[in-house]
Amino acid sequence: MSSADLSFGAALAVDGGRPLSPALVEEIQAFCDLVEDAPGGTAAVIRLHGAQTPLDWPGAVGVDLVGRWEKALRRLERAPGVKIAVVDGPCHGPALELLLTCDYRIGAPDAMFGFPVRDGGVWAGMAVHRLVSQLGGTAARRMVLFGTSLSAQRALDAGLLDELAPDLDGAAARMAAAAAELEPDELAIRRRLVQDAAVTGFEEALGMHLAACERTLARLRDGAKGQVL
Repeated sequence: MSSADLSFGAALAVDGGRPLSPALVEEIQAFCDLVEDAPGGTAAVIRLHGAQTPLDWPGAVGVDLVGRWEKALRRLERAPGVKIAVVDGPCHGPALELLLTCDYRIGAPDAMFGFPVRDGGVWAGMAVHRLVSQLGGTAARRMVLFGTSLSAQRALDAGLLDELAPDLDGAAARMAAAAAELEPDELAIRRRLVQDAAVTGFEEALGMHLAACERTLARLRDGAKGQVL
C-alpha cells in the first residue's frame, strides 16, 4: 500500500491480498489525516485490487486489532470530501471493506467482489453491516451466507458499484471534477442522513432532515440578500 498526493488531493492504493496488521491500520489513519487536511471540495481516490485467490482475512489477529481497524474505517467513512474508489480485478478482504466506506465506486469490467470464507463462513466484521445497509438483505444474502462472488456487472446492478469504466483514471477524474462543485459541509450532512436512514425512525429522522433543510434555506436567503446588495 502506498499513498501520495495526486490531482485528486490524496490517493491510496490497497492490495486486497494483505492481512490485517497494525501497519495497515496506521496507513489508513495516515490517509485519513491527508483527507481531513485537504482543501474543501477536494476528492480522494482509493485504488483497490487483489490476488485471484482470496486470503484468510483478517488472519490470526486479536479482537483489539479488529476494533482498531473498524475505527479507522469509520473515520474514513465520515471524513470530509468525496471518497472515490476505483477497482481493478478481484476485490475482497481489506479492499472490499474499504470499498464500502467510499462515496462513489468505479469498477473495471473484469472486477470481482466477495467475502473470503474462513472457518466455515465469511468474516463477520462491520463490512457485513455496511453491505446489508447499503444493498438490502436480499442483495447481500448470498455474499454473506455463502461467500458468493459478484461480477462487475452484477455489482453494478446490485448497487455495489456506481459505474463500470475501462478507463478508471479518466472516470475518477471526471467524478472528482463534479465533486469539486459540492459544498463539503453540506455533503457531510447528506452522507450522514443517508447512512442513518436505515436505522433511524421517521420521527427521530425528521428533526435532522428539517435542520438540514433550514441550513439550505438560510444559504439561499443569504445569497438573495447578497444579490440585492
